[in-house]
Amino acid sequence: MNTFPISIVACACVLAGSFARGAEIVDQANASRPAPIGGVERVDPRLDALVPLDAVPEILAEGHEWTEGPVWVPALGGVLYSDIPNNAVYLWRDGEAASIWLQPSGYTGAVARGGESGSNGLTLDRGGRLVLAQHGDRRLARLDAPWEAPEATFATLVGDFEGMRFNSPNDVVQRSNGDFYFTDPPYGLERGMDDPAKELDLQGVYRLTPNGEVSLLVDDLSRPNGIAFSPDESILYVASSDGRNQPVVMAYEVAPDGSLGGGRVFYESWGDGMAVDQQGNLYIAGPQNGVLIVSPDGEHMGSIVTTQSTSNCAFGDDGSTLYITADMYLLRIRLTAKGVGF
Repeated sequence: MNTFPISIVACACVLAGSFARGAEIVDQANASRPAPIGGVERVDPRLDALVPLDAVPEILAEGHEWTEGPVWVPALGGVLYSDIPNNAVYLWRDGEAASIWLQPSGYTGAVARGGESGSNGLTLDRGGRLVLAQHGDRRLARLDAPWEAPEATFATLVGDFEGMRFNSPNDVVQRSNGDFYFTDPPYGLERGMDDPAKELDLQGVYRLTPNGEVSLLVDDLSRPNGIAFSPDESILYVASSDGRNQPVVMAYEVAPDGSLGGGRVFYESWGDGMAVDQQGNLYIAGPQNGVLIVSPDGEHMGSIVTTQSTSNCAFGDDGSTLYITADMYLLRIRLTAKGVGF
C-alpha cells in the first residue's frame, strides 16, 4: 500500500487549547491568520505547480464530533459541511464564526437513535440546490428551503433499490446530464454490517437518472465511499474505505449511456472523499491523516498533511481553495490548481 513519505515541507503544529468534542465550535476566521496545522509533503516536482511552496493547511473551525461532505455554495458565499454524529450541517463564511445552518440534516425520525445519523456527502445539483446523502433516513434527498432561511424540509430523490432500503448513502456526485452517482456503505447503520435493519446484502454504487430510474453499477466493493468524475466525465473514481480487504481507489470507464465498464485499480490506498482539479489530478482524503494528491496516471505527487483523520475535501472560493474536513476540524489550504467547475 502507498504511504506518505517522511519529509515534510511547511510543517506547523496545532495550537494548544483545542476545544473538546461536543464543545462550542471555535472559529479562526477573525484572527489575522487562521491557526496553521500540519504541512505539505512533496514527492514529485509537478506538485509545485499545484501547491505553492508556502502553502499550509489552516484551521477555520474546530470542536465538532466528526466533519464530512464540504461543498462550496456560491449563493451563500461560504462552505457547508456535515457534522454527522450531531445530525447537523454547518456554514462557514469568511469573517463569520461557523454555526449550525441546518438541523436535523440526515435523520428526521421521531424516535431518537445513535450512531452516524446525520448527513454525510453534500453536493449542488444543476439547479444549484443542496442534495444530501442522508445516513439516518437512508436516502438521497434535496433540501426544499431557501438558502437564507433553511429548515429541515426535504424531498426524497431515492430511498430504496428494488424495494429494499439503502444502507446509508455516503457520497454523491452529479453528472452534467443530470444523473446522480452515489455510494452506499453501511456506516450510517447503528450496528453497521450487523444491523438487523440492513436490507441489502451488498454495498453498492448506484446511478439515479432524472426520470427516477435507479440502477446498480458496482456490487463487488466492500466499502464504497468517496466518488468523483474526471474533468471530461469519461472516468468515475470510487474510493473503497475497507482497510483490511479492499484499500483501493477504482476507476471505471463511463459509457455514453451512463453505465460503467469494467473497473481497474487506479491507486492502491484506502480512500474516503475525493476532489478533482481541472488537470484531472485527484485529491484523495483519508490515508495517513491527510489528502493524497495523485496525477491522472496514478502517480503520487505529494500530500497535504492534516495530522488528523481526514474524511473529505472540496474546492471553493474562486476554485483554488481546497476545503478539508478532518475529524473535529474544518480546514482550508490555498492552491494554484483550480477545481473542476470553476
